[in-house]
Amino acid sequence: MMAPIAGATCAVCGEGLAQPNPWDKLGLGGVCQEDLPPYKKAVAYGAYDGELRELIHLLKYDHVHPAASVLGRMLGEAIDKLELAGAIIVVPVPLHSSKRRQRRFNQAELIAQAALRSLAKSAAAKSNTPVDFQLESGALQRVRPTVPQIGLTRPQRQENIRGAFRVPHLTKVSGRDILLVDDVMTTGTTAAECARVLLRGGANTVWVVTVARTLKNTIRAISLDGSDLAAAVGE
Repeated sequence: MMAPIAGATCAVCGEGLAQPNPWDKLGLGGVCQEDLPPYKKAVAYGAYDGELRELIHLLKYDHVHPAASVLGRMLGEAIDKLELAGAIIVVPVPLHSSKRRQRRFNQAELIAQAALRSLAKSAAAKSNTPVDFQLESGALQRVRPTVPQIGLTRPQRQENIRGAFRVPHLTKVSGRDILLVDDVMTTGTTAAECARVLLRGGANTVWVVTVARTLKNTIRAISLDGSDLAAAVGE
């Protein structure tokens, strides 16, 4: 079953909150309490598991391109959560040229294109003024390959991704509001580095949106003495 993320999440990075603090008016998770990321807010449609994970893999690894349309509609729903307005530059997280040649497409770009089509149709059906989204696939460039982030410590992840991106044409991002798009957010290090590079290139604000994200903390319902209680389970 593919469903939107339920339960409390960090107000900035979108990570699940195992035990929301009622006294924390900002709604931040532990990592963001210690060090806020450079982007303003990150949102995702669903958790990176089950059928949603399989659908993403169908696109990325099996090259089932129709999956991009379904994932794009989900991404569109996630974008709606941000309540954006005005002119927004949409930047897919780029692949290194070697990976692009191997895969022959960038899944983040395909999903972004499908999401913008879905949002435009939805706005037209509701007679709403659409947000002025402008896709700029070349606004960010991956200049060196990196190893997968999974299994690395936080310092190792940061070192792995440092210097991997650049803004080839500053005029495309300078003074603009940016929506950074990817298929999955796992550790969040890549999104943070991309946002940092875009802001250094002159962007005003960067938001991050993904179809799915890995949730370390999820809220599950369990039964205890005949009563349903919400149990926080760290994963």
